[in-house]
Amino acid sequence: MIAVTENINPDTVDIDLQNGMEIARLINNEDKKIAAAVEKNIPAIGKAIDLIADKLRIGGRMAYFGSGTSGRIGILDASEMPPTYGVPDDMIQGYISGGDRAVRYAVENAEDREDFAATDLSLFNPTDKDVVVAISASGNPQYTLKVLELAQQKGAVTIAITSNPEAKFKSFADIFLCTEVGPEAVSGSSRMKSGTAQKMIVNMLSTGAMIRIGKTYKNYMVDLQINNAKLRERALRYVCKITGANVDEAQAILQLAGNVKIACVMLAKKCTEVEARALLRQNEGILRRIL
Repeated sequence: MIAVTENINPDTVDIDLQNGMEIARLINNEDKKIAAAVEKNIPAIGKAIDLIADKLRIGGRMAYFGSGTSGRIGILDASEMPPTYGVPDDMIQGYISGGDRAVRYAVENAEDREDFAATDLSLFNPTDKDVVVAISASGNPQYTLKVLELAQQKGAVTIAITSNPEAKFKSFADIFLCTEVGPEAVSGSSRMKSGTAQKMIVNMLSTGAMIRIGKTYKNYMVDLQINNAKLRERALRYVCKITGANVDEAQAILQLAGNVKIACVMLAKKCTEVEARALLRQNEGILRRIL
């Protein structure tokens, strides 16, 4: 049976007869359906966020696996976690069938390769402390099927993200996230609505988990890596906003601490860096509990 992601869209059958503005309008009309499709998955996404956070708190990791656009979306999300939230590089990982070359170039047969799945999953080497997320518009390629099957055998939490309610990898998913966005503006071009829905969901999963493990204070990214001018300015602004310190005082403490959370604790509690680190350890790194 053909996957719903391959269906023909009756609203765009004459898209090739349109000018640029009409093409954009037709695509935009289709894009308006994405957020509503994601919204229907909010309870399951919330459950996934809490599960991921629980695993990360005990030293677990998460990895995304996918082919083509889906794989690239996972890699993009994973690569943003260390600079944004100061987590180790291996905490959130991304794998694409076909390896690094497939990030830039299409490796079209890679999604059918179970051996690629076995190799990539062995590189991640999941245990029952970890989370494996498979991303696929149709949910049918052998790569993502085998990834989830093997991950489940290892005891990892398995999450599937798709736009096909009949996705084959559903049977290997502890949490099944399906955004029924309907057929694409260009038939089968799942990098469009399906890909956008995937990006929205991985944003929620990773961001939500980071928030739950204390990587933010209010909505400030207080564990960001301070490694360029923009981020130095942002970090300084956060310290001033959170503690009420003036710029000179905040800058001096931030330079000493090298981290927004530590600097905030030092300023708010009038303590040393060592004492600030100890307070954060005692409170699982959650700044709200201290301030």
